[in-house]
Amino acid sequence: MAKDKEAFERHRQPWTPDELQKLHQFAKKGMALKAISKALKRSEESTKDRAKQDGLSIAKLR
Repeated sequence: MAKDKEAFERHRQPWTPDELQKLHQFAKKGMALKAISKALKRSEESTKDRAKQDGLSIAKLR
């Protein structure tokens, strides 16, 4: 249980300007969603939603 809490420590935290800048950079580089979310320590769902909100397209690994 403790591990789950740790994984979502950032749950519902507002995005910082720094995180948004990194998100945009990673998306432009064509990084995969999983890699971006891991780098930002955000859930894939959160990362995907924010990218959609900002009109970014994130590469999907096949």
